[in-house]
Amino acid sequence: MTAPTTLVWITESTWPACVDAARDRAPHDEVVLLHVSDDEVVAAAHDAYAGLLGRGGRPDRDPGSRLEALSGVAAADLLEAAAHRLGRPCELLDHHGRVEDEVVRAADDVDLLICARDGRRDRPGPHSLGRATRFVVDHARCPLLLVWPYGE
Repeated sequence: MTAPTTLVWITESTWPACVDAARDRAPHDEVVLLHVSDDEVVAAAHDAYAGLLGRGGRPDRDPGSRLEALSGVAAADLLEAAAHRLGRPCELLDHHGRVEDEVVRAADDVDLLICARDGRRDRPGPHSLGRATRFVVDHARCPLLLVWPYGE
């Protein structure tokens, strides 16, 4: 019999609360830490550069390429920090694409998804969820633990 699998959605602003919830609420589960980089930001930078300079722009000066490289390093650093905080072996996933779609897709075969509220923190309710988190809450096909982030 294999251990249940818990997927933890890691974002820049809420990851400590999510990792602590996994450590405390799923101490015997296999844990998968997931970070998703939104490709729309990189695409917008590519498009803006091409729009300003046309086809003659130098590819080595394209800010989209720089953003893509920096985002990969930042995601790896964030996942490593989250794994360190978890304090036990885990799988690290770095996905790219539309954030909410990637999270829902990754949650298809897990026993629990942990994510954090990321909207208005001054009052509970629907506004305490950002657009992507609202989508995940509505569409994930597994049990979900929704936590409040730290630092409020």
